[in-house]
Amino acid sequence: MRRGLLLSLVLVVLSGLVPFAGTATAAPAVCPDRTAPPPPVDTSEQPPPGVPAPAPLPVPTAPVGGARMGECGVVYPSGAAVPPETTAASWVLQDLDTGVVLAAKNPHARERPASLIKTLLALVVIRELKPDQVLVPTAEDANQECTCVGLVAGGRYTVDLLLHGLLMHSGNDVAHTFATALGGVPATVQKMNRLAASLGASDTRSATPSGLDGPGMSASAYDLSLIFNYGMKQPEFAAAIATRATQIPDQPGKPAFSIVNDNKLLGTYPGFLGGKTGFTDDARHTYVGGAEQNGRRVAVVMMRTEQRPTPVVNQARALLDYGFTLAKTNTTPVGHLVSPTVSEETENGGTSGVTAAGSAGAKDPFGVTGWILTLVVALIIVAGFVIGHYRKKAQPSQD
Repeated sequence: MRRGLLLSLVLVVLSGLVPFAGTATAAPAVCPDRTAPPPPVDTSEQPPPGVPAPAPLPVPTAPVGGARMGECGVVYPSGAAVPPETTAASWVLQDLDTGVVLAAKNPHARERPASLIKTLLALVVIRELKPDQVLVPTAEDANQECTCVGLVAGGRYTVDLLLHGLLMHSGNDVAHTFATALGGVPATVQKMNRLAASLGASDTRSATPSGLDGPGMSASAYDLSLIFNYGMKQPEFAAAIATRATQIPDQPGKPAFSIVNDNKLLGTYPGFLGGKTGFTDDARHTYVGGAEQNGRRVAVVMMRTEQRPTPVVNQARALLDYGFTLAKTNTTPVGHLVSPTVSEETENGGTSGVTAAGSAGAKDPFGVTGWILTLVVALIIVAGFVIGHYRKKAQPSQD
């Protein structure tokens, strides 16, 4: 009888361990664009003749960032107000400091990033090139499909100045100049994809350095939130996206001129920290931006968004307002951003790992509570064997 009671107790404790071990109770529903973006509307993603189109990236068995990150549609805390309506196919609101996901919509839907992928290129540049290093664009660099900053072939520009041009004005000529300096377009795309993998961005595959559509290009609002979160920890990145205007010095045959930040929330939204915009015919409008209010930093990523009936920046403004409301009331997060494990080894093709994000850094996904309960179960089992052993010794022989 007592052994049965002991076994029941063990089973009860073990059942309590299931959530801590991360075991899914049910398979997530199949969400829109789960494996790949919608079909393209033009020929920009056709591979060269004789080259097969890349297969979609594998979909992780468990949703990265927590079970609710696998839900379809709008995901927000129980009891909270419904998020504002947007035209975005997917979006993510994050707390930039804690790495928690405050609310989302189809967070892992695979869409085209357009120029938001330049945030990933910027991080490769920051890691590999020195700010005062001078780059000289080639004719091919200067004559890219625009938007362009207006670089002059044979001109001389510092990496820091070009980084501003990349993030403030989305210069495709700058992106190609960086790619040339990093070893060429294929090598640069490979470096971008390695860095994305080391950040835990499993939905992301760059096909071009600039974000112009190409074969196999994809990302998600969740992944671009990861990339932006990591970028905001790099001083050069944070400074560039926060710059309202900068001067491009004169070059042979071209006088000096100014460029202005494309992000219209800079200087108009309280505490805005900066961000990035993007557009292609296939990607539609994409957006990332963050702000700080009352000691809290919130950022939003929006994918496949339309300018009508409400401009994208106004939709972003409404989501940021909603995010600050959630952060202020300390509602239960719906997920978390995984912490990056970025090293020279991972960038050179080695292995990488990701863990749950938090203010204290990497955490054991099993959780402290899970390990404590495991220890309790082990002690109960050992105690049961010890008690049974002594009772058996105490019983008279039946021979």
